[in-house]
Amino acid sequence: MSLITITDLEKHYTSGSDIVEALRGINISIEAGEFITIMGQSGSGKSTLLSVLGGMNHPTAGDVEMAGVHLYRLPGEKLADFRAQKLGFVFQSFHLIPYLTALENVMLPLAIVSMSSAAKKTAAREALGLVGLGTKLDRLPNQLSGGEQERVAIARAIVNNPQILLADEPTGNLDSKTSAEVMNLLCQLNAAGQTVVMVTHNPENGAYANRTIHLKDGRVEMRN
Repeated sequence: MSLITITDLEKHYTSGSDIVEALRGINISIEAGEFITIMGQSGSGKSTLLSVLGGMNHPTAGDVEMAGVHLYRLPGEKLADFRAQKLGFVFQSFHLIPYLTALENVMLPLAIVSMSSAAKKTAAREALGLVGLGTKLDRLPNQLSGGEQERVAIARAIVNNPQILLADEPTGNLDSKTSAEVMNLLCQLNAAGQTVVMVTHNPENGAYANRTIHLKDGRVEMRN
């Protein structure tokens, strides 16, 4: 059974008197351990698709099944619990809290987890170690480079050992050298068993993935 199964997915928005069809009949299956990139021009629906996958944007129609759970059949509180336990999120804007250290930022997803403070710190240290920042635990975001801030964001996304890592343009604000470093890090996490689904506009990033899904006008255009 696929880890993620998207069936006949539709997402419509109302804009004045118009209906915008952001997603139109999406059908995708993703296996555990895959590294998938979702590509398409601006307005193709790729970020909308990722937000639906992340449990943050109820679809108009269709079904999203993740890890055996029909995501949008869950009541609100259970859906929030699923996101916290099963999903990790990495965004183009790092969304780090400026007055918290790298360690404290990475600990944030564990705030609602039943663990001792010591165990949370250990988990955050291990996550930062995995992304190569084990010596910069006490740095504030403004004391880190852009690439290092993105690594903190990735550590925060994986600290709760999610089954699925969702990344939205994770290299969008980085130079080419730093982008390559972040992509290599995502590949290392994937090689260790992490399922990664990433939205990107950069064809070079697509080369790192097992498979690329191309969207055009809210539909799957082609796959490779």
